[in-house]
Amino acid sequence: MNSRKPPVPPRKQPSTDWSEVADWYDELVGESGSEYHREVVLPGVLKLLGPPAGQNILDIACGQGVLCRLLHAKGATATGVDSASQLIRLARERSDPAIKYYIGDARDLKFILERRFDAAACMLAIQNIHPISGVFESIQRVLVPGGRLVMVMMHPCFRGPKYTSWGWEGNTAQYRRVDRYLIPRKEPIVTHPGKDAKAYTWTFHRPLQAYIKALRAVGLLVDAIEEWPSHKMSEAGPRASAENLARKEIPMFMAIRAVAVPNVTLSPEP
Repeated sequence: MNSRKPPVPPRKQPSTDWSEVADWYDELVGESGSEYHREVVLPGVLKLLGPPAGQNILDIACGQGVLCRLLHAKGATATGVDSASQLIRLARERSDPAIKYYIGDARDLKFILERRFDAAACMLAIQNIHPISGVFESIQRVLVPGGRLVMVMMHPCFRGPKYTSWGWEGNTAQYRRVDRYLIPRKEPIVTHPGKDAKAYTWTFHRPLQAYIKALRAVGLLVDAIEEWPSHKMSEAGPRASAENLARKEIPMFMAIRAVAVPNVTLSPEP
């Protein structure tokens, strides 16, 4: 009798795209991005990418095309990829036909030619993708030598899902409480707040070192890290001064820029 057990099929990765709430997300983000996009994230991404005119730029997890449209307007050749077919449909409807959009998994971009792009961006999406190793391998493959990746996420130190929160000491000092940080984890998040609590996806918390190590492993070497606070200001009140100070001191977003350095010999990790 053959006692060998049949092979166990690989576990299917949880779906984390936003197809089911595409229309709601499109209404939230609109043509040119949400308030946070317009005031903080998009200006920061453009600064780290450098002048986009004449550049061939890939937007990973592009959603309904906010960054692609901005890059196109500034003279770049923009291409967007997202696994959510409904968001790609909306991106095509909203965008100039010169912008090319593809339905695809950021962890496997084999349908894109090697060394095609001068730069790539991944804006507020990497925390919803697991694992990240395939994403960085794919990006390194499609970037030209010296090409840049700019990646923006909710700050992993201060904005960890469910385990960070604001606290107060009287009305004079607001602080950010952090209960868990170093251990990676995944958490369900509601994708349609206020309307359908059953519609959720996953977000993946990782400490900063996890991103740096995963980038380094494929020859994407970090040359810039920036931490961006919220632009908002509180209305006048007894706590307004402390709230405004806390926003300035505790960043909401983190941006990482990495450069593709193929065939580099790296020293052992410490």
